[in-house]
This record gives sequence, C-alpha cells and structure tokens, in this order.
Amino acid sequence: MTPNRAAWARLGGALVLAVAAIFHWTLPARADDEAKTTSDAQEAQNPIANIISVPFQNNTYLNYGPHKSDANILVIQPVYPLAIDSDWNLVTRWVAPVIATPRVSLSQGDKFGLGNMEPEFYFSPAHVGDIIWGVGPKLWLPTATDRTLGLDRWGAGPTAVALTIQGPWVVGVLANNVWAGSAAQKANQLTINPFLNYNFSGGWYVASAEIITANWLAKSGQQWTVPVGGGIGRLFRMGSLPVNARFQILNNIVHPEDAPNWQLQFQLQFLFSAK
Repeated sequence: MTPNRAAWARLGGALVLAVAAIFHWTLPARADDEAKTTSDAQEAQNPIANIISVPFQNNTYLNYGPHKSDANILVIQPVYPLAIDSDWNLVTRWVAPVIATPRVSLSQGDKFGLGNMEPEFYFSPAHVGDIIWGVGPKLWLPTATDRTLGLDRWGAGPTAVALTIQGPWVVGVLANNVWAGSAAQKANQLTINPFLNYNFSGGWYVASAEIITANWLAKSGQQWTVPVGGGIGRLFRMGSLPVNARFQILNNIVHPEDAPNWQLQFQLQFLFSAK
C-alpha cells in the first residue's frame, strides 16, 4: 500500500470510529430539547435550509476498476445562506472532492488529489410554504490536480432543489446538469439526488439519499450510475453545537463497466446559526 492510500485508510478508520461513538452519544431527554433536536435534524436534511452547514462526506467505492480495488472520495461541501432582501435568500454550496483512486493499469498508478470544485447557488424564497425550493447556476472549476481526477476546464449549468417537510418526513430531490470544456476535452453530466428521511425521537432517523448520475458523452449502455440503498443517522450535540451523523450502504444496480458496484458512505455535518 502506498503512503497516500495508507493515510486514506487511516482516515477512513477514524471516520468509522467517530460515527460509532456518535451513535452512542446521549441526548437530553426534556420535551423542549426533543423538539429542538427534531427541528435541527430536519434542517440538517434540508440542503437549502437557512443555516450554516459544514458536511464532511466520506464515500468508499468497492470493486473499482479492472482490478476490483477500492476508491475513496471525501466531499467537503460547506453551505452558507445569505439574505438578499426580505423575500429572497441566496444559498451557496461549495462542493470540493478529495479523491483517491487505485492503480488501474501498468501506466496509471494510484492517484490522490483534488477533483473539480463545483459551487452551487440557489435563489430561494425567504418565506416558505409546504414546498421549499431553490434554483440557480452551478459552476465547474478547473481545480483537478491530475487529469485522471477531473477535467481541467471551466463549465456551468442549471441546478434546482425542491422538498417538503411533513411531520417526521423530509422528502425531496436535487438535480443539475453541467457542461464543461470543448472539443476533445469536455463533459456533459446529469446529477439527480433524491432524498427521503423519517425522523424518530432522540435525534435518530432513517435515510435514503442516492446520487444518480448520467454521463451523456459515454457510449450507450455506459452512461448511467444508479445506486439504491439507505442507512441511519442521528442528530446530537457537542456542547451547544448540533452535529449530524449519517451512515449509508448503497448498491449500484446500474453502472458502467469497471465502475464500483457498492458504496459505503459516512457523513459528519456541523450546523451553525446563520443569524
């Protein structure tokens, strides 16, 4: 194992231990604390909530490449809402992937570095009803540190999200399409992220949040990646700071050749008041 992959393995192990400890964390039992915990959990599950959020999502992909090795992507995606006026908010999400891939051939060994950063901007009504929504642009920045980790070109496209919170349920979908580059180096990729959460007492919830992608430039039969699965999560507090932890197992029931067929996902999300 190379130093980069060894360091990544240690990070993955630390995340597993952190999530295991979180799931044993004790929450206050008072009724008012219980209601606040449920409210915080639902805000954490809302991608355009009026709250500052810093999620660290570690994704381990199993059976990647021709040698059926493992790959890892740590996605850091801070969310920051801004009040434009009394009627509209601008919610920014900066998606920054840190990628580790295994050797796939004699000429291409292990790779580790930053992929394309993809900032998203959502214009959303400040006063929400049964449907919470936001629309805006998504950018593609040429930040990849290696050509195997991303496309060194600028790009952009539309993005939108819509969700509803009904009792213990938080249900919605986020979708976007990005075009980047030109001529031989280009990208045209669709992302659909449906999410469904059911909240219990004590900050616990069950969740299913898949990321479905389509690479429109790939040949027929190799375009779609469709995962199915779910997991559990919990909203707890470190002092007064709300922290959301989630674990999911996802099976890619549709995927291109040599793409991974299983995903393990751990997420730690820190929540801060935007006021």
